[in-house]
Amino acid sequence: MKTLGMCIVAGLGLSACATGMGGMATGNTNQNNNSANVVTQYPVETALLNIYTKQRSEKLVATVGGQSVAADIQITPKGSMRFNNKMVQGAEVSTINTVNQQITDQSVAINYFTLNPLVFHGFTDSTGEYSSASQTTSIPKIATVGDSNQLITENVYADSSMRQKTATYKQDWSLTQDTNNTAWLCIKTSGNLLLTSGAADTSSECYKINAKGDVLSSKVTLTQPNKSGTSKSMTFISQ
Repeated sequence: MKTLGMCIVAGLGLSACATGMGGMATGNTNQNNNSANVVTQYPVETALLNIYTKQRSEKLVATVGGQSVAADIQITPKGSMRFNNKMVQGAEVSTINTVNQQITDQSVAINYFTLNPLVFHGFTDSTGEYSSASQTTSIPKIATVGDSNQLITENVYADSSMRQKTATYKQDWSLTQDTNNTAWLCIKTSGNLLLTSGAADTSSECYKINAKGDVLSSKVTLTQPNKSGTSKSMTFISQ
């Protein structure tokens, strides 16, 4: 599944943005425990449908080394499509990356999935990349705060011939409490598992959801290790 973090990394080139990179505020995490009515269960499958398959748009922004960096993202359902010799549903992810309001990259990817239950099968993108995803655990209809699990393992190829594998990623989900009636649903993407030396860029995208699975805000954190063994990160927050 082509996550928003992967789209931003590909478009901006995380290594090019590393200088001056620092963690940013990631939104309201006030627990607000004055009320006894705390929602602890949330519809994870519905939230993922809202995030990756339904029509929506958002702008994610960050300040990096004094520069204004942004990603404008549009999700557009594409209906029934054929992917990897099976009929699936598709949703287009269009991303425009800018630095100081100047466009640095534009990309289009399509995520492929089936419904009832929700299963992700892979993606294609405008660079020609082609992926095949394996989803070994079911996405829960309802999850409790503190729950987490593997989402998919994904092999990425240079093109649809699938002769040249370029990357393997794992994606996991987790659910943590935000306020009494909201939670953060986070999707973490591992570094490229094909790399035999050194660590790779990772990304985590988190969505503040309510008890209906509506997306209220989001944040995407990109992390890049450096030669000294430490890492730098930047966090995009929804505007």
